[in-house]
Amino acid sequence: MAQLAGRISLRDIVENVSAQAHRLYHLGSEKLTRSNLSRINEDKPYALYEALAGKLLSRCQGMASGHKFRFKNPLYSLDASTIDLCLSVFPWASFRSTKSAIKLHVGLNHDGYLPEFVTITEGKTSDVEIGRTLAFPSGSIVVVDRGYNDYDGYNQLAGKGIFFVTRLKANARYRVINRQPVLKNKGLTSDQAIRFTSIQAERKCPSQLRRIGYRDIATGKHYIFLPNNFKLAAGTIADIYKARWQVELFFKWIVSLQSIHINTLIRHRYPQTFYKEERCHHQKHDELISKHGKPAECLRRLIAGNMV
Repeated sequence: MAQLAGRISLRDIVENVSAQAHRLYHLGSEKLTRSNLSRINEDKPYALYEALAGKLLSRCQGMASGHKFRFKNPLYSLDASTIDLCLSVFPWASFRSTKSAIKLHVGLNHDGYLPEFVTITEGKTSDVEIGRTLAFPSGSIVVVDRGYNDYDGYNQLAGKGIFFVTRLKANARYRVINRQPVLKNKGLTSDQAIRFTSIQAERKCPSQLRRIGYRDIATGKHYIFLPNNFKLAAGTIADIYKARWQVELFFKWIVSLQSIHINTLIRHRYPQTFYKEERCHHQKHDELISKHGKPAECLRRLIAGNMV
């Protein structure tokens, strides 16, 4: 309730619930006080909220619409965001000499824009390390940025029948095998089949890949995409990478909650012993319960249906 209603402190939660005291009986609850709420929440393991988030997610998946593209392949965007914390309050999450941090890793399923993979690690954990642990169904298309650059990982994905779309590093060495004509009026500048020529890249990823150049008409910025799918049109590949912006929007929402709820709400709910690793997992699963990407209406319908 606190997350969905945007409550900002322990007192705010209690006053909001008290204003609807006549409904507590139907929820199987009694009158709340700040001390009771704080004590009850202090003893709750984050696994409880993790399980609830998973249950709501599975129900939302049954209501989710497909992605906007014509192809039938499952589409995922994978990204991570570092969330800054106070070093004196979160010493276990040491990140730099002056601050702590945790990192939230998310795999967003474009069917309904639902977060299908969620992992919380220390801020120093690399994106590649977590990316290698995720299992995608064969035939999926996975979109990542250059932070996940991993030639060995690309080769493993291709071997499992998984397609990827990423951006080519500026210093990558390769040779062009063939070129395809492109529609320049659509912003496309090139469509090439390539192989890496540097010793390490060629050894780790000997497969033939695709190099697609695209210039955004609105901004003038030029992008070089690196997919391993040779069947989809070059323009579709560019649109797939554009769609990755949905995971960025998801992180913007998470960070907006974090600025209020981790730094303010938690501080009012719990004593300083609250600030251990388990409680950060607790808080993040609270936030995931309150909203799963775009289909917030899906969650609201579920909650409203269960309260009638």
